Amino acid sequence: MGQEQIDLTLNALDNEVFVITQVNLDVSSPDIPTGANDINFSSATLSTTQREDVGTIGASNVIASAQRELGRTAVGMYQFDREDPLFAAISEDYLAIVATNNMWLQVIGEGAAVANIKSVRCRVYGYRAQASAAQYAALVQSELLSA
Repeated sequence: MGQEQIDLTLNALDNEVFVITQVNLDVSSPDIPTGANDINFSSATLSTTQREDVGTIGASNVIASAQRELGRTAVGMYQFDREDPLFAAISEDYLAIVATNNMWLQVIGEGAAVANIKSVRCRVYGYRAQASAAQYAALVQSELLSA
């Protein structure tokens, strides 16, 4: 698994946070499966804390995830792409709020025959905001405990 830190350079003295409104993860294609009924994946996630694995959107510290699947059957090949979530729902104002100084981007290739290193391109949309002292403390504690 590859992992990269994204530095936000937030001002902790002013209780500055980063409000994420949209995330695009463009993960590289998986390796072509070699055998019948083989499936290969390329997966990527953006998280608020460092992770031991790529994880899924089901983890509390994962902000967004993307996966590409390439499979071979007896009939032929298929591809499936998934990205969760792309942007905040109309009824919501944001996807996540990051109060610590960094986010983490993870990527991995998985499957029956994975030989090549995978990559991911990431674009995060959002804005800086100032939280009250109580909100900031709760956000930082929540992020650190979700690791």
